[in-house]
Amino acid sequence: MRVLEDDLFPSTPGKVKIERATAMNRQLHRCFASTSTMFLWALFLVAMTASYLSFQSFVDTSSKYFAASWGGLHWERQIRASASPRRPPGSAAGAGMSVLVTGAAGFVGTHCSLALRKRGDGVVGIDNFNSYYDPSLKKARRSLLASHGVFVIEGDINDGRLLAKLFDVVPFTHVLHLAAQAGVRYAMENPASYVHSNIAGLVTLLEACKNADPQPAIVWASSSSVYGLNDKVPFTESDRTDQPASLYAATKKAGEEITHTYNHIYGLSITGLRFFTVYGPWGRPDMAYFSFTRNILQGKPITVYRGKNHVDLARDFTYIDDIVKGCLGSLDTAGKSTGTGGKKRGPAPYRIFNLGNTSPVTVPNLVSILEKHLRVKAKKNVVEMPGNGDVPFTHANISLARLQLGYKPTTNLDVGLKKFVKWYLSYYGYTRGSKNL
Repeated sequence: MRVLEDDLFPSTPGKVKIERATAMNRQLHRCFASTSTMFLWALFLVAMTASYLSFQSFVDTSSKYFAASWGGLHWERQIRASASPRRPPGSAAGAGMSVLVTGAAGFVGTHCSLALRKRGDGVVGIDNFNSYYDPSLKKARRSLLASHGVFVIEGDINDGRLLAKLFDVVPFTHVLHLAAQAGVRYAMENPASYVHSNIAGLVTLLEACKNADPQPAIVWASSSSVYGLNDKVPFTESDRTDQPASLYAATKKAGEEITHTYNHIYGLSITGLRFFTVYGPWGRPDMAYFSFTRNILQGKPITVYRGKNHVDLARDFTYIDDIVKGCLGSLDTAGKSTGTGGKKRGPAPYRIFNLGNTSPVTVPNLVSILEKHLRVKAKKNVVEMPGNGDVPFTHANISLARLQLGYKPTTNLDVGLKKFVKWYLSYYGYTRGSKNL
């Protein structure tokens, strides 16, 4: 037992204490050494992570920079060349304008850009080429514009940096703002796109114009849709526009209020144009006359809406050439903006005009005219008009535009649709029953 006790309890307890203390110190040292090592590794990992994130951010930024469809000396030279007026010296029409056209690859934008270039004005276009309808049609329009010396930038009017750069490169005298999310019924499917383009995009553009030096005069596309549920005909600019029937109409009405605000506060010269059912060559595929033509040629039925009490819907169809005359007349008569450095120096013009044909035609008559020019009978499904934001009729009073712009439409629906059908058959070709038309 003694040996066991001696083994269990040695006769030199002080030595045991020292050895225990030394062992504990070793353990503590190892622990601290291990902790320090872990801390250093943690710092190393944090540094590596930060470096990676910084590098990734640099790569992303660089990729965006290099992938951007705008910027650089060559791009700036293209912009300046396209924006330069080309009117002959001493021209009776003056030196010419330098116009930024938004939505330039759109239906109205293409025609207006061509007309401006044809008479010698400088034109630069911008378009985001979205997929609301077939982008290939928009790209074909861009090719048409390029063949006439008009440069179109692929970009979005919500890109404030791009707009600021454009005004830095070129002192535009005018802006023709035609970019918008169009269509009454589509607003029920994608309402956010209307707020993004028709309100946010408009404000971004107005901010760029406000800060530009010199400030340009602005002509922009409102819509006859702002008359909404108004039943007083013909529609006059002074009529009520506070009862919109669709979100599209509401965004256009909001645009009129927003542009008035920028006119009042910042001295921007503003002209709003209320278009009435524009049609013609290079038109929008979502429009009734366009889709009717496609379906009639394919032998597919068309849906013809009818109003309450079996009343036929009617529209004030306006041919594209007449609309172009109204747009150019508005640019020519637009007074100058009065602001400098974002500050108003005096009152600037604020105008709104109807641009229509003043001769409403029922949808069944439209179909009959198409049948005549296509030489094909339509298969019609006549149904009651759904509550999707459409209104039963439109009819423009153009007295104000005639007085102040010299606006005088000259193309009736029969002549206009004949020209459209000719373009359609040429552009798409025609094979009976083809699904590509």
